[in-house]
Amino acid sequence: MTTITTAGTVTTGITTGDGISLHAESTGRGTPLLFLHEFAGDHRSWEPQVRFFSARYRCVTYAARGYPPSGVPADPAAYSQERAVADAVAVLDGLGIPAAHVVGLSMGGFAALHLTLRHPDRVLSTVAAGAGYGAAPDRQAAFRAECEAIAAGFEADGAAEVARWYALGPARVQFQNKNPRGWAEFAGALAGHSALGSALTMRGVQAGRPSLYALRGELARIATPLLEEPHLFNEAVDRFLAAAGAGAWRPRDPRSLSASTTGAPAGPATSR
Repeated sequence: MTTITTAGTVTTGITTGDGISLHAESTGRGTPLLFLHEFAGDHRSWEPQVRFFSARYRCVTYAARGYPPSGVPADPAAYSQERAVADAVAVLDGLGIPAAHVVGLSMGGFAALHLTLRHPDRVLSTVAAGAGYGAAPDRQAAFRAECEAIAAGFEADGAAEVARWYALGPARVQFQNKNPRGWAEFAGALAGHSALGSALTMRGVQAGRPSLYALRGELARIATPLLEEPHLFNEAVDRFLAAAGAGAWRPRDPRSLSASTTGAPAGPATSR
């Protein structure tokens, strides 16, 4: 089913090979630009980017399986890194897109890299942001333990309760300090996620994905353009130096300094 909103966004329901419905949105015209969201986000997370890029590109976002309004399968086997890649291909197929530029963040960044590795003919270029999460060999065991604690938290307490502490994890509080309204929007959306879908995604995709270090040989052979632009780094540093020189860069929030990667509470999840 396809509908067109007043904002000119085309909404499409896409059925995957294993029968799961995915909610996809397409805005703008031009070369396709596919966005893959992070674990704590969904298709709505990309709204600032869609507003900017849809003037020149056909921007495509979708809610991953486990994230309403996409389907939430109850079978744990329905969630994996391989499924995440297959779903991205299903979205491209369902929208009649032979190939697209791909931008992924965190969980979506891993999916973008795996999509590039497995289906290079479908990828025009890749931007993988924040895709090192839990990948370091000496952090893998701790990361997977945190993933299990988070999944158990979703099961025991629900998304609204987990969002109360997950949204204040060490990787999130700087966002809260810099953009309180944006952070509140993010935290509110996370609180409304499916507890079942989030728990199964955390176990099947996040905890189960291979380390990037195990893929070094494959990654080295990628011929697809990846974002590696020194001048963009210089521009970001220049903005930082200007803000710091003007006294506009606040001290780091102590809450962002933690042995935990995600902010998951220590020990088994219990009702709070």
